[in-house]
Amino acid sequence: MSVTLSIPEHQTAILDRIAARAKLAGRKPDDICLTAVSKQQPDERIEAMLATGQRVFGENRVQEAQHRWGDTFANARPGLELRLIGPLQTNKTVDACALFDVIETLDREKLAKALVKTREKTGTLPRLFVQVNTGEEPQKAGIIPAQLDAFINTLRTQYDLHPEGLMCIPPAFEAYVGQHPGQAPGPHFALLKKLADRNGISKLSMGMSADFEPAIDFGATHIRVGSALFGTRTPRKI
Repeated sequence: MSVTLSIPEHQTAILDRIAARAKLAGRKPDDICLTAVSKQQPDERIEAMLATGQRVFGENRVQEAQHRWGDTFANARPGLELRLIGPLQTNKTVDACALFDVIETLDREKLAKALVKTREKTGTLPRLFVQVNTGEEPQKAGIIPAQLDAFINTLRTQYDLHPEGLMCIPPAFEAYVGQHPGQAPGPHFALLKKLADRNGISKLSMGMSADFEPAIDFGATHIRVGSALFGTRTPRKI
């Protein structure tokens, strides 16, 4: 997408692509939620996105999100849905549960225990998605597919946690170029859909800037789009 486009033009283009792909897949565009991934984006871009009426935002880090939505854009927070789409440390669960409406990255029993303790302390808990490591990549968080059924059962029976969705991040899109079609994102999205159906889960967070259209084909209910909406992020200072 051209960098000369404004934030509203970027958003309109993405929504048009969602609608077109949904039509091809025999789905309703309104059944697909666009999550604007605002991590590391400058304030002026966030402000411009808010002005478009965008109300669902995704953040990777609890501390960065606290500063953005609890301070800089605190006045805009009512009416928004904030989704944590990055890894959650157990020592950040209280802060995360106070800020986010949805946590998409539940991926281990230790974190489940921490969330239960937070629920007991505060009486509330965000809606939950389980992150699945569909590519079984050692550097990535997420439950591997073979362990998901048992994990979901443990959440439900031992912790009274009932995730409403599954989330995945397939291997990097660039890795598919020139590779066998089986390594493309489609099989990962199909696997997540199969796992969700098997466990009675209806929501799927899958697909990002480079691959959200095939994700729609396989039933994505939530897509996470950052650079295609906001432009390239500023590199994090070390």
